[in-house]
Amino acid sequence: MEGYKKIAPTELSGNVFHMIGDEWMLVTASDKEGGYNTMTASWGGIGVLWGEPVAFVFVRPQRYTHGFTESGDRVTLSFFGGEYKRELSYCGTKSGRDTDKVADTGLSPVKTDEGSVGFSQATVILSCRKLYSDRLHEAGFTDEAVRAASYPGRDYHTAYVYKIEGVYVKE
Repeated sequence: MEGYKKIAPTELSGNVFHMIGDEWMLVTASDKEGGYNTMTASWGGIGVLWGEPVAFVFVRPQRYTHGFTESGDRVTLSFFGGEYKRELSYCGTKSGRDTDKVADTGLSPVKTDEGSVGFSQATVILSCRKLYSDRLHEAGFTDEAVRAASYPGRDYHTAYVYKIEGVYVKE
């Protein structure tokens, strides 16, 4: 990918709590027909599971992106730093059903070597392949306060585990 260096997941530097929770990320899901949609996320995780580097992504069923995460097996997580907060805020408040977020924000899509769609403005792109998904269930919550605060409408996220297959850092 032009302008990026591909590194091993173990070489990724930075505080993932800050990257996800404070600066946010774009989750861009691709379906099997080549379509994609992106949405902003400020929850998720990066770690190791089943001996693989993985990302944990959560998408509510009413989000337009949910159809893409369900029908396809690829996502990217794109990290931009604080200077793109306005664009990420837009992508988190507008639906791809109703608007062309890419055109509206000026973001430029790029394909990773694995075939996932990221954005050329990102400083880091994780290209991922789905390993597992399941809907969160009310019975699984052991802290009722967390459930009540996060899901007053009981619209539980679908949790996805993605293997990180490519890590791209801006050169």
